[in-house]
Order: sequence, then structure tokens, then C-alpha cells
Amino acid sequence: MSFPIPKILKWAFNNKKRNERNIMMKAIVPSGKALNALALVLSLGAVALFGGLAGCAGDNHRHNTERADDSADSSRVRQALSADTEYKYGSVEVHTYKGVVQLSGFVNSRDQKNRAGDLAKRVGGIRGVENNITVKESVN
Repeated sequence: MSFPIPKILKWAFNNKKRNERNIMMKAIVPSGKALNALALVLSLGAVALFGGLAGCAGDNHRHNTERADDSADSSRVRQALSADTEYKYGSVEVHTYKGVVQLSGFVNSRDQKNRAGDLAKRVGGIRGVENNITVKESVN
């Protein structure tokens, strides 16, 4: 035998279930304000990340122009060294980076090393010279 359940008890029971469901939904799904705050934090982080990466990107045109200028500077220094009538600079290497020439290799005397540095400094467009030429020791 079943007893009829009064309407007020049905309403209270259903209302309790509805409240429990709402509480669980609120615990699982963030509210609108929380979602907006999370979206703001994520978007600001993304802007900072992509802005930082974009700032690191180089200007390929400028880089290629600098490389071409460095190559031309190295060629002019090599020509100046090969045009020298006093010494031969067959084992001297010339590298240029942003207008600064680096001389390396071997020569027979201190005078030859100093002359190579002076010749490189006189070439137009050269900002500086690093003379890393090594003087060979004579065997006596």
C-alpha cells in the first residue's frame, strides 16, 4: 500500500536536489566573472609572449646589407694587403663584422704584423682593426 506524498514534501525534495545540483555546477564550472578574469590573464600573457617574440625577430634586409658591407670591407682590406710591395701576406686571413676587421694568421716579423694592421686601418669604411696575427718564431 502506498501513501500519497503531500505536494509540499515533493516540492521540498525536488528543490533540495535542484540546490545540490546548482552547488555542484558552481563548484565545477567557473562563474562569468571568473571566466572573464581568466580570459584576461591568458590574453595578456599571450600578448606579452608574442610581443616579445616579435621584438626578437631581426630585420633580414638590414642584416643582409651589413653582411654585404662586411664582405666588401674584407675584400678591400685583402686588396690593400696584396698591393703592399714590402711584404707578402699569403697566410693572413681577413674577417669583418659590422665594420671591425679581424686579421689572423702568421707572418715572419713584428714589423710585418704592424704594417698589416696599419694597412687595414687606412682602408675606407673600417671602424676598427683587431690584429690577431701571430709572428712566427725563428729557429736559430
